[in-house]
Amino acid sequence: MDVVERQPGSRRSAKFADPSPTSSAEHEIQRPQDLLEYERRFWGRGRLVAGVDEVGRGPLAGPVVAAAVVLPRGGCVVGADDSKQLSHDVREDLYEAIVRTALGVGLGAASVREIDRRNILRATTVAMQRALDRLVEDLRRHGPDGPDLHVVVDGLPVKYLGREHDAVVDGDALVHSIGCASIVAKVVRDRLMRRLAARYPGYGWETNVGYGTETHRTAIDEIGLTPHHRLTFTGLQFELEL
Repeated sequence: MDVVERQPGSRRSAKFADPSPTSSAEHEIQRPQDLLEYERRFWGRGRLVAGVDEVGRGPLAGPVVAAAVVLPRGGCVVGADDSKQLSHDVREDLYEAIVRTALGVGLGAASVREIDRRNILRATTVAMQRALDRLVEDLRRHGPDGPDLHVVVDGLPVKYLGREHDAVVDGDALVHSIGCASIVAKVVRDRLMRRLAARYPGYGWETNVGYGTETHRTAIDEIGLTPHHRLTFTGLQFELEL
């Protein structure tokens, strides 16, 4: 997987923060021609960008996982995009390229128990906080204080994150650092669920990674729940097949 440095060139303005809801038919992402358009705004001010994204808010089983990624100035992993749009093999290759290229990577997770106790939104915030804390620890190898960071998250602002941050709707497609974080989080969580699938066969976690597919829901009816199922997700959400 090639890593290239993009030089400044012509850019097309992107709507980096548009919280207004739209239908899928109306919502057409205008991708910037320069993949690093967002990052260059802050690199020019001497700051690095920490892109943050999470994976696993919707499954019936397994943790929610967040990743925070800081790329070097001018660093770009070709092909890194919204993890949901990529095949398994492509994600795995890109994961290795991102980890190899990044100045720092932080991972955080919130367990099923935390999800049930706190609710999924608060648990997701905890996972992001942990990812950012570990990212800062990783970056301190460059110096005791680490670099000056601008934090940007996918979606809407995260209440209680505890850090000043920007939020970009469709950020995993519009902001390269967030796209990289989405891939890292997705690969790490999928690997975990495949390992758990070997210990808890029958639920199809090796392919559905905990989401509420027909195979998974049937197994819950026939086999029962495991310690890795979200008890608060097997009521109304289960019945609605979300």
